[in-house]
Amino acid sequence: MEYLLHILILIGIYVILSVSLNLITGYAGLLSIAHAAFYGVGAYVAALLALRFHSPFFANIICAVILSGLLGAVVGIPSLRIRDDYFAIATFAFQVITFSVMNNWVSFTSGPMGLPGIPQPAIFGWKITTHYDFLIVILVFCIVTLWISHKIVSSPFGRVLKAIREDEVFALAMGKNVASSKILIFVIGAGMASVAGVMYAYYISFIDPTSFTIMESIFIISIVIIGGAGNIWGSVLGAAVLVILPEALRFLGMPSSIAANMRQIIYGALLVIFMLFRPQGFMGEYSFRK
Repeated sequence: MEYLLHILILIGIYVILSVSLNLITGYAGLLSIAHAAFYGVGAYVAALLALRFHSPFFANIICAVILSGLLGAVVGIPSLRIRDDYFAIATFAFQVITFSVMNNWVSFTSGPMGLPGIPQPAIFGWKITTHYDFLIVILVFCIVTLWISHKIVSSPFGRVLKAIREDEVFALAMGKNVASSKILIFVIGAGMASVAGVMYAYYISFIDPTSFTIMESIFIISIVIIGGAGNIWGSVLGAAVLVILPEALRFLGMPSSIAANMRQIIYGALLVIFMLFRPQGFMGEYSFRK
């Protein structure tokens, strides 16, 4: 039963990550390869504050969201001058820089050794210790994330994002503030991703830089593409499929060393298949092949 709860918790974490990236990539059309960086910043902020200052759970979340949001604005600024492939390369550079800081700033982040012993959180006296407790908290954050995202995409701001995605020059001609919209959606998406990082740090109780690599960013992009860019519920479906599918390898009796490589092969094969035959994903409204 705990194994099933573990899978559901992971799905919840990746729902938050994929929905937040979908706002940036699926709705605004800005392909970012830096989402694992925001995810990692949230995890490290929460872990460092909890370990060194014993600060409360919600205070750690607020600090993580603020710092990740500021970094999101920094990443969003280059989108005002560069776009498409060049912008993707710029976000890739940010991802590499963030990973390098996590891995090499040993005096602050403990580098490759990671941060063990992250204390279990407490919410208004309720100590979150069991898988059931974490699942309830994750579900609450998933619901809040989905609700906020729905409000964003169904608002006039959401329509501006879609206009930028389809034709940025036309959006400018219509008098829309494209610059502020791009930066704001990066701030929102990065802040949401940091919440997933906070939950991951508390749930696993140990983090190190290998959890926030470029491969993790590509995995989150895979969820968005396969689930469907430009559709919030597509991200939920994509997270469920891509988290559950590799777990099936465990039941085939495959050694863990081979299963890890097979997982990457499956992700890559699915991306190729979807980009060739269904670029909009399962439920998407936006096709990257365009």
